[in-house]
Amino acid sequence: MALPAPPRPDMPSSQPIETNKVSEIPSAGRRSAHSSWARGETGDKIFQFAMLGCGLAVLGTLALIVYELVLRSGPSWHAFGFKFFAGRDWDPVNEQFGALPFIYGTLVSSLLALIIAVPLAVGVAVFTTEMCPKVLRGPLSFFVELLAAIPSVVYGLWAIFVLVPILSNYVEPFLSRTLGWTGFFTGPSYGISMLAAGIILAIMIIPIISSITREVLMVVPQHQREAALALGATRWEMIRMGVLRNARAGIMGGIILGLGRALGETMAVTMVIGNRPEIAKSLFAPGYTMASVLANEFSEATGDLNLAALIEIGLALFLVTIVVNALARLLVWTVTRGQPARANA
Repeated sequence: MALPAPPRPDMPSSQPIETNKVSEIPSAGRRSAHSSWARGETGDKIFQFAMLGCGLAVLGTLALIVYELVLRSGPSWHAFGFKFFAGRDWDPVNEQFGALPFIYGTLVSSLLALIIAVPLAVGVAVFTTEMCPKVLRGPLSFFVELLAAIPSVVYGLWAIFVLVPILSNYVEPFLSRTLGWTGFFTGPSYGISMLAAGIILAIMIIPIISSITREVLMVVPQHQREAALALGATRWEMIRMGVLRNARAGIMGGIILGLGRALGETMAVTMVIGNRPEIAKSLFAPGYTMASVLANEFSEATGDLNLAALIEIGLALFLVTIVVNALARLLVWTVTRGQPARANA
């Protein structure tokens, strides 16, 4: 017999689900958030326009310099044309002007400075980062960088009273006896010469190249050194293959900056180069640079054509600087194979 089913308990009816209502942001809070966002957007726009203005200011300054040089050198352009850069005569009396001796003196003195300064600067940087005791590393770096703070006129005075007598009495006679057959070290030993200008420029650009090279060498990862030593390399091989090879792009950048300083140096070179507008093979002969002729003759220009010729020399110096920097960047590209300097470091 089937048992009766138990009574069904009363089930509570379905209750409505309570929903948590998001409290509405007060109108004052909405206004505050909107005003904060608006202020942030306004600040970003102001910052963007300020940075754009800084970039355009550099280009504008460069354009104004070129415009002023071209405008003021107009009479010389009309009188000589491009022959001005190939002419060798500089005769203000007869108004015959040519800039080739000054271009030659600028390039030769700067190249000579690089030949002397680059090995010394790189050697100092390698010594201070890889081989120097820690006690001497700080003072040596400080005194090398202190050379960059000395005014150029002080370098010129030192060269006149110290460097020139040493060159005329000892260095130039020795070079004439031993290397006179090359043709670069012939003639009378007066001391005031292209060689003196190159040496004083080398002393002035050593701290620039050395400081940048030292910073680049310090960025080279330590495991590069340890890997080279672990493979059995000597210290010199480790420095040559593990350090200098990875820092070559930065070293080239330091050399470019040093070259820029050498091209534009005025007072120190003017005091020791001899200031004679001629082209001579011997480094013992006097010379002239574009910066030196501007410093010497700009305030004494007698005619409009003479003044325009001097301004055109300033334009030539500007163009030479651009060309040299372009060639230096091409050299950096060939060294790094198009890789950025940071990737090689």
